[in-house]
Amino acid sequence: MLLLPRLQPLLPRLCSLLPSLAMSTTGTFTLHQPLNYRAGARVQPVDGGQSEEVYEPATGRVISKLLCSGEKEVDLAVQSAKAAFKVWSQLSGMERSRVLLEAARIIREQREEIATLETINNGKSIFEARVDIDISWQSLEYYAGLAGSLAGEHIQLPGGSFGYTRREPLGVCVGIGAWNYPFQIACWKSAPALACGNAMVFKPSPFTPISVVRLAEIFTEAGAPKGLFNVVQGGVATGQFLCQHPDVAKISFTGSVPTGVKIMEMAAKGIKPVTLELGGKSPLIIFSDSVLENAVNGALMANFLTQGEVCCNGTRVFVQREILDAFTKEVVKHTQKIKVGDPLLEDTRMGALINRPHLDRVQGFIKQAKEQGAKVLCGGDLYVPDDPKLKNGYYMQPCVLGNCTDDMTCVKEEIFGPVMSILPFDTEEEVVERANNTKFGLAGGVFTRDIQKAHRVVAALKAGMCFINNYNISPVELPFGGYKASGFGRENGRAAIEYYSQLKTVCVEMGDVESVF
Repeated sequence: MLLLPRLQPLLPRLCSLLPSLAMSTTGTFTLHQPLNYRAGARVQPVDGGQSEEVYEPATGRVISKLLCSGEKEVDLAVQSAKAAFKVWSQLSGMERSRVLLEAARIIREQREEIATLETINNGKSIFEARVDIDISWQSLEYYAGLAGSLAGEHIQLPGGSFGYTRREPLGVCVGIGAWNYPFQIACWKSAPALACGNAMVFKPSPFTPISVVRLAEIFTEAGAPKGLFNVVQGGVATGQFLCQHPDVAKISFTGSVPTGVKIMEMAAKGIKPVTLELGGKSPLIIFSDSVLENAVNGALMANFLTQGEVCCNGTRVFVQREILDAFTKEVVKHTQKIKVGDPLLEDTRMGALINRPHLDRVQGFIKQAKEQGAKVLCGGDLYVPDDPKLKNGYYMQPCVLGNCTDDMTCVKEEIFGPVMSILPFDTEEEVVERANNTKFGLAGGVFTRDIQKAHRVVAALKAGMCFINNYNISPVELPFGGYKASGFGRENGRAAIEYYSQLKTVCVEMGDVESVF
């Protein structure tokens, strides 16, 4: 997922609605409420099976438990959404728009406590979580604006006859989210889906199940029909029940390539359309004529937001040889200054990774990189904050790797952690070929003062989201999605409307029918 809207001041503010949560400190939050949401209320699954512990990454504490939804609960959620769809799909676009705008208003008002909830369950800094929540309500506002403009077209035919098209909703859509942007991903999927007249059943990652249930409550509070946005919890089995359900019309998934492949296989058996936003190993190309300070800042933004757990990160940083030393020196200096620690503190810029197995996996990539000849220029070690309540959290120091080559595992595989690989290059032709030499195609970026070269390079990059002289900004007005193994379909922008609707053609004869028989 992408992260930032156009840069804007991020000043902390406390929301008065839920002050106890907004003023929470790390290590104090627990949740005992049900984590499923169906027909306008929190519920326990009727056939809840395996129980999963939910952790606070900053401390390693168990903060909640979820019951995985079985086939019966999934069916109840789908049927509830199906009933709501019958009502919602008959409303005008303007009527749907008002509900989405009200939901956006509630999210804006509760920005601080929702961001706090996100930080507690995900581990990212509160500074970043506030940005995620801003992008979330902006997404709802954007699609609220489009809801009333959805229309077909009129086509004149010979003899006074004519045809027209209708843009119609699909039905019950399934959203399956990832753990790096739980609330934002749910908004990115639900906003266009609901604007088009669909209902949605959403399954968040079992690592981050908490904030999405709050979104479901907000939709109900905003006036949506009960059941329009339902939440089921669980892992692989729950996802399979959703994808294979005969009443599900479409699946939108954000996550790993292997899981995306399995979802495609299941969807194919039911001939269901899918949107897949998968992994990446994106190139960031720094030419020698770039503004060095901007290029350094861009590389930091491309690698270290959300502890590096971002699918479109520009982790392969190609630097033209003439400025390699100067660039590397500045990047290392700035990386060493990143404050790691308690994610709820205002000055923290990097929180905890999602869980212990993932932290161990990232550490394994760094160990392998050193074995293959890469040099750790800074960071890469586990980090234990001074605060004793954080000693069991999942922290590490952001890492910059030098002496990298294209055949190293750290350069070829998605690490999904705060690890930047720097690679030198000499010519434009060379770097474009190397940048495209990957199975992924989610994003890419270029820094240069030569605007012709910038446009030439991004035109040659085989990636769905490209940046010139910036990285990891994501206005909701712009489509987002990948090429190749990074998936297909688009989220955000007007393009997403096409993936949550279908076109019906109507042919009207105004004369007599002529038959060849």
